[in-house]
Amino acid sequence: MRGSERITSVPGVGDKTAAEFARLGIHTLMDMVLLAPRGYDDRREERRLRDTSQEDPSISCRITILSHSEFPSRRGMTLKVSAEDDDGTGLDLLCFNRPFLKGQLRIGSSWYIAATVQRYRGRYSTAAFEIKKTREEAGIGRILPVYPLSGELTEKIMRRASSYALSALSPLPDELPYHLYEKLSLMHHADAYREIHYPSSMEAAAEAKRTLSFTELLVLELEALRDKAPRKSIRSAPTERERSVMRALPFSLTSDQLKCLDEIRMDLDSPSPMSRLLQGDVGSGKTLVAWLSAVHMIDQGGQVAFMAPTELLARQHAEGAAELLSPFGVRIAFLTGSVKGEGRKLLLRSLREGTTDLIVGTHALFSEDVEFRNLRYAIIDEQHRFGVQQRDALKNKGIEPNVLSMSATPIPRTLALTLFADLDVSTIRTMPSGRIPIRTYLVREDSREKMFASISVEFRRGHQAYFVYPRIDDEGESDLKDVTTMHEELKRIFPGVPSALIHSKLPEDEKMGILRAFREKRISYLVATSVVEVGIDIPDATCMVIEHADRFGLAALHQLRGRVGRSSLPSYCFLVFGRSLSEDAKARLRVMHDTTDGFRIAEKDLEIRGPGEMAGDRQSGFLRLRFASITETPELVEAARSEAERIISEDRGLIKAENAVLRKALG
Repeated sequence: MRGSERITSVPGVGDKTAAEFARLGIHTLMDMVLLAPRGYDDRREERRLRDTSQEDPSISCRITILSHSEFPSRRGMTLKVSAEDDDGTGLDLLCFNRPFLKGQLRIGSSWYIAATVQRYRGRYSTAAFEIKKTREEAGIGRILPVYPLSGELTEKIMRRASSYALSALSPLPDELPYHLYEKLSLMHHADAYREIHYPSSMEAAAEAKRTLSFTELLVLELEALRDKAPRKSIRSAPTERERSVMRALPFSLTSDQLKCLDEIRMDLDSPSPMSRLLQGDVGSGKTLVAWLSAVHMIDQGGQVAFMAPTELLARQHAEGAAELLSPFGVRIAFLTGSVKGEGRKLLLRSLREGTTDLIVGTHALFSEDVEFRNLRYAIIDEQHRFGVQQRDALKNKGIEPNVLSMSATPIPRTLALTLFADLDVSTIRTMPSGRIPIRTYLVREDSREKMFASISVEFRRGHQAYFVYPRIDDEGESDLKDVTTMHEELKRIFPGVPSALIHSKLPEDEKMGILRAFREKRISYLVATSVVEVGIDIPDATCMVIEHADRFGLAALHQLRGRVGRSSLPSYCFLVFGRSLSEDAKARLRVMHDTTDGFRIAEKDLEIRGPGEMAGDRQSGFLRLRFASITETPELVEAARSEAERIISEDRGLIKAENAVLRKALG
């Protein structure tokens, strides 16, 4: 197959060098063509020593050799070649490990050099240089690619390989339907590959990258959308029991909640199984939407499974579902790994016989002995905490059940359009009425007194607080504060104020008892690890203190902050940080200080961490992106999604002649 020739077909590349290419993922000539340069060395204009600056210390010019000498270094005696450019400005070439240059760089001979220089005591010198006999060999007058390297590979070897591959495979075929090139002002691919490696201008390099990035994104979108089952729009209405539950609520649903409910209902009533993501900010009311949609499916005779990542969260969801839905005849059960013996047997029998409508649990729901009579709907909370195999295991408990994944970590639009292209996405942006934005303060670790004074005022008002630390106890391994030690310290700072310690090592029943006491205001503050990150809703909790906040990611910080501000009371978040901060940590804290909007925070998180880190177990798609960047070119993501949707709607099987190139790309 054309392009599959081994990289060893490049002159001078043997098995040893091929092994170094393999480290970069390059095995064939086409792999070399698909390697994006990490930058460019612009040698279009001659730059002499007088043209250098601190910002740009590079030169590309002719020099004349004046003399040879040696100086002692750690490796013995090192060759120094003194030269001057055409202006007569002197330059010393420090030839570490290159003594052979003495015989080549003869006194009085002229050479062309490309180098990065430094100036010391009025004299220029360089140890990093390329030197050639002719202007053309030195690349002067051209833009040269700068590639990632491995082991013994050099830019000279990489450029020789890319130049050979482009020549050997020329002309490279187009990879898009012909009309898209004109419609989107794209380069044809033969030109794009040449310009990405050896651009005629920096503008041409940018246009080439745009073409190759769009191509990658379009193929990625098509791959996801082609596997997505088509769904007809169906008019759907709430059942009478749904209406009864909504009428019993002490508040009205927000417009976004109602819109999302309509979208989910239409999917549930469609003949094709639903695969939808429900996302919304912390406290936006996603779980209520899930419960109401569950009633819709139960009224059709189906069973519903609701899976949460931890027993603590599952228990709280089960209690919330029972309080909301049991008065309306919904039969609810709770299952985790700790449910054993006769109780488990009775519960499993009720699932098999269909006398349980809604079961709430952890990963125990996909245990082998769990069988459903008619599982029609699976709801997965905090979906990013489950692996693909775990989610599939739950889906396999029914016959093509509808699946709703929920996330309180908003997903940036560009990430959703690529990573979750196979899902329909419903978004809750509006918050329940009466909520006051949380005020966030950045606190240096040696300036806590004012913070403690403010929290004391909240305690006197009858309000509650969380203190979150990254560790359970002090194992003498770092200077991080731990909950065990700090609980004792906080009891000294707030004498007589009732408190409790909660972390992952406590038994589940004990954790639930502590949270129940906290909810009933028998406890004024919790000292906790990030176990309180999700699912805890205490209306009178108004203060969140996060120690070593610089050690937490943006998503975790936002989730933790979301434990307060869940009523009409003014609420506060204190992010305590140490003396030395990394640039990423500073960026995260600035974002948390500047906004409480989870969608803006998610966009910033994408910029800081990149798509691979945010994608978790879905990141494999991004490993194929050699040219595209969803953070740098969101407009290309939008364009690729739009074109992919059009192509799939017109030619789902990609059988039209114009789409043959796309069919080939998708294999």
